[in-house]
Amino acid sequence: MAAHNATHAPDHASDSVRDREIEAEQTHLDRVYRRLEEKIHEAEFLMDDAAKRGQVGTPGAYAERDAQVFQAGVHLHRLNSEYEDFLFGRIDLLLGKDGKKGPDGAFTSVEPADGAIENNRAEIAETLHIGRLGVLDADYSPLVIDWRAPAAAPFYRATPVAPGRVVRRRVIRSKGRKVLGVEDDLMRPEVTATLAGRELPAIGDGALMAALGRARSHTMRDIVASIQAEQDMVIRAPAASVTEVEGGPGTGKTAVALHRAAYLLYQDRRRYAGGILIVSPTPLLVAYTEGVLPSLGEEGQVAIRALGSLVEGAEATAYDSPAVARIKGSARMQKLLRKAARGALELAAPAASPDGTGPAAAADEDGQLSLEDLFAPPPDSGAAQETRRARRTRSRSPRPAAAAPARLRVVAFGGRIELDADELHAIRQSALGGTAPVNLLRPRARRLILDALWAKSGAARRYTDPELAAEAREGFDEDITTEHDFQEFLDSWWPELTPRGVLAAMADERLLGRWARRTLNQREVRQLARSLQRLDAHGHGPLSVHDVALLDELQLILGAPMRPARPREADPLDHLTGLEELTTYADRNGGGRRRRERLEEERTEYAHVIVDEAQDLTPMQWRMVGRRGRHATWTVVGDPAQSSWSDPDEAAVARDEALGTRPRRRFTLTVNYRNPAEIADLASRVLALAMPGMQSPKAVRSTGLEPRFALTFDGSGPAGDQALARATVAEAERLLGEVDGTVGVVVAMNRREQARSWLAPLGDRVVALGSLEAKGLEYDATLVVSPAEIADESPAGLRVLYVALTRATQQLTVLSAERDEPDASAVPDLLRD
Repeated sequence: MAAHNATHAPDHASDSVRDREIEAEQTHLDRVYRRLEEKIHEAEFLMDDAAKRGQVGTPGAYAERDAQVFQAGVHLHRLNSEYEDFLFGRIDLLLGKDGKKGPDGAFTSVEPADGAIENNRAEIAETLHIGRLGVLDADYSPLVIDWRAPAAAPFYRATPVAPGRVVRRRVIRSKGRKVLGVEDDLMRPEVTATLAGRELPAIGDGALMAALGRARSHTMRDIVASIQAEQDMVIRAPAASVTEVEGGPGTGKTAVALHRAAYLLYQDRRRYAGGILIVSPTPLLVAYTEGVLPSLGEEGQVAIRALGSLVEGAEATAYDSPAVARIKGSARMQKLLRKAARGALELAAPAASPDGTGPAAAADEDGQLSLEDLFAPPPDSGAAQETRRARRTRSRSPRPAAAAPARLRVVAFGGRIELDADELHAIRQSALGGTAPVNLLRPRARRLILDALWAKSGAARRYTDPELAAEAREGFDEDITTEHDFQEFLDSWWPELTPRGVLAAMADERLLGRWARRTLNQREVRQLARSLQRLDAHGHGPLSVHDVALLDELQLILGAPMRPARPREADPLDHLTGLEELTTYADRNGGGRRRRERLEEERTEYAHVIVDEAQDLTPMQWRMVGRRGRHATWTVVGDPAQSSWSDPDEAAVARDEALGTRPRRRFTLTVNYRNPAEIADLASRVLALAMPGMQSPKAVRSTGLEPRFALTFDGSGPAGDQALARATVAEAERLLGEVDGTVGVVVAMNRREQARSWLAPLGDRVVALGSLEAKGLEYDATLVVSPAEIADESPAGLRVLYVALTRATQQLTVLSAERDEPDASAVPDLLRD
């Protein structure tokens, strides 16, 4: 269950509790950093001392110096590289069965002592903070436990079904030296625990579970037990293959999947050293994901990405209309992109110069994209700005196809050899008949051109001796390929294509229509081309999450040409001593964090992939994610009833292709502990319309607060945007006064920018969301504006509306406009019984 600045605490619990807990963790973190600074100074002293030993000048002294400098450098490098975001967890433990301590200073007992809990009350006997490295204070008491140490195991292994000594598990979110937030999980929600004489507080989901666990009703306690049991089964499921988790709103799918990943990482760290990829549907969910599953101290081990950030160098900032999203997400795009890549190759090839002796720029006076369009200067250069201005001018007129080079002429054996346009076209088609990516077919095309020139030279007939013929052919190829004109021709005739360049070429409606024949209809061609016209000639500009998947597919289709390996620079000392110097901290100063970032950038495949809100992935997005987990184990969580993709069957095919033939284990979460029963019952009316026969999860609590219905107009006449704005602001203000936490305002996607401007004066506690942005998030109170507008915006609109109605943990208000056809009580038609 994801949260966005939300709190599950009852209304009487103010933000002061959270602030006090953050301050307590900040105090501890400050103490840890003071100790780290002392350790760094110690390591630096050891390095300086070891370096002085080398002044003796004997081989033995040099060896001793190198060994000591190396060891001190490793220690110092480790301290420096893990210095930021150092602390990420805490566990509060009961008294153990024995008083034995391990080498890290923590008690070793796994199970609590007899009598540690009496009458559901207990005293916390030990608190351990978990971080990237172990840190002891001057008295050798643990300030931080290394996450790999045995004492840290309960942080990952404890569950409400098997809590051991753990009463509370806390995730600490920090940035550098500052604690940003805390989220608690209670392993024993029925126990009232005290620490230093004060009752142990719970922040986030833990507060709700504490309230449920301590409820007087036996029914409530039974429900809490069922939540714990079904979630524990998922967390501890065997690691192999694919774990699929389904569950309705509020069942904790996201949190369970992430805790499962943390559990697996600790159980078998070596197996998952290949990296963990966590894919969230929207950037808003990424922040929560980072809080639940922190990086566990391994360089580049955990990568958390939104779907629109999976491709390096691309970031989704735009939204497509539902019609365009259906086109771009469809599996049909795979075929279209292959045709576009080959078409862009011909488009990029400039026409021959008038005398036929060399290449010239493609004619673009009629608006055709030229070579300069696809492969121009960087987008921030003056030349690029001029290109964009020219492209905007050209875009007003049709763009005819570009002509391929008319001929190739070379001089060999004292004569001129020529390949005409038909021969060059035949060679291109033959080269493209290969299965390799387009850019990697260039060597094949080059070889075919040389074969054709050799055949036309007639030289093969003049050499009867095979050895002489091979020698002559080798010299022939060398003479031609070293000529500048030939290299220039080849660069123009078969240029290196880029995914962005091909995507930009698809903005030409006439070209796209030719490439999309028998794949898209004319209307779809027009919609797709126009959506891509927000990009400049090089493919730079606002991208949608669907564009990012197309770029990834094009990268596969095009491939990256082989680059020559850079030679390793030799150390001059190697030649002087004949020995390779040991690497010291000075050689790697600052390298740890850079290396971690580089590993994350370079990694394209992972050992485990977590897909959150999997029901929303389009076929093209499944292909993109699948390429990153071809040899991975998977955790896939979702809810068909919340799917915003219009063709679930098509997506299911792509999902099966991505997951392959791996065995699957399926789990269903059935208990909704986010929404009160009053809100869940209202949402179930929409679920019955969206997916007849689908059962909604059972809500665990009732608040007695029925959803509120309000109108944007008074019945005297049509209501415009101003009336809608006034009503939205008024209802948001009312909710702010009734809850202590956040208020989410959900509108149709085409109104999200309007809503943000309306609500900006109300402050940070109000969050304006487009309907597709609300997935996975939750708020203390939610305002849903015009349900009919949300339901009508796409074929999956009813499912999207169901999501919007299930975001609130306390209160829900529905604001009806005229198109909602509200009754006398302001209840819209869609929500009436």
